[in-house]
Amino acid sequence: MTTATVTSTPARQARQRRRTRSVGFHVLAVVVAVVILYPGAWMVMSSFKPSGEIVGNVNLWPETWTLDNYVSALSGIGGVSFWTFVLNSLILAVGSVVGVVLSASVSAYAFARISFPGRGVFFAIMIGTMLLPFHVVIIPQYILFNSMGMVNTFLPLLAPKFLATEAFFVFLMVQFLRGLPRELDEAARIDGCGHWGIFRRVLLPLMRPAVITSSIFAFIWSWNDFLGPLLYLKRPDTYPLPIALRLYVDQTSVSDYGAQMAMAVLALVPVLLFFVVFQRYLVDGVATQGLKG
Repeated sequence: MTTATVTSTPARQARQRRRTRSVGFHVLAVVVAVVILYPGAWMVMSSFKPSGEIVGNVNLWPETWTLDNYVSALSGIGGVSFWTFVLNSLILAVGSVVGVVLSASVSAYAFARISFPGRGVFFAIMIGTMLLPFHVVIIPQYILFNSMGMVNTFLPLLAPKFLATEAFFVFLMVQFLRGLPRELDEAARIDGCGHWGIFRRVLLPLMRPAVITSSIFAFIWSWNDFLGPLLYLKRPDTYPLPIALRLYVDQTSVSDYGAQMAMAVLALVPVLLFFVVFQRYLVDGVATQGLKG
């Protein structure tokens, strides 16, 4: 009886320590989640407040509920309809997805499957561009696009996507292709396929997780991009949603913070829907990066 009691005490203490660690971990996770989600919750709640209650009011819950902010946001600003801003954002986001998928997949196939002189050097240079801050190339890029007459159009924001300038996506697809067995290429080559046939008929269908992962990131990054459109777009009718939000804040006159919060919530909805629909593919794409054929 004494032996059973002695042996059960350490086991009980071990369970107690595990329970304490579990409770501590979950409490910490809840605190971190609250800190991360609070700005989003504040934005949503502020969209239902009158503009006068947003600035300087520490209460999260609105004292007076109103939908006037959404009415004002949907009516547009500066003579431009809200749906024009949405259309501009969609053009940039969808165009970025198409450009990234086409250029990055082809470039990744070349780096992963084709042996050519200087392949390692070119790949290292491409990876090196990921270390180069975007702000370093802002002025040269602007001078280049301005000399070509592309400023105030969508071309400076879309053309680089079709030229495989996004090294992150090329690297992601290269790593994915390196995990696919080369026996697939050899079998397709025996059947008479060239590089284009191997890429289009064999490898591209297998790259679906990597392609969808790249599409998700490209869509979200383009949809939320502020600096690029701010540099190259000057007319309000070409503004995407992130730039349109800036129009509601005027330092020289009255700022409509309520409409700004409402438009921010509306701009967030497509990104959330896009992520919810494709999130399982995102997880699959990240998970398969560790698999080798």
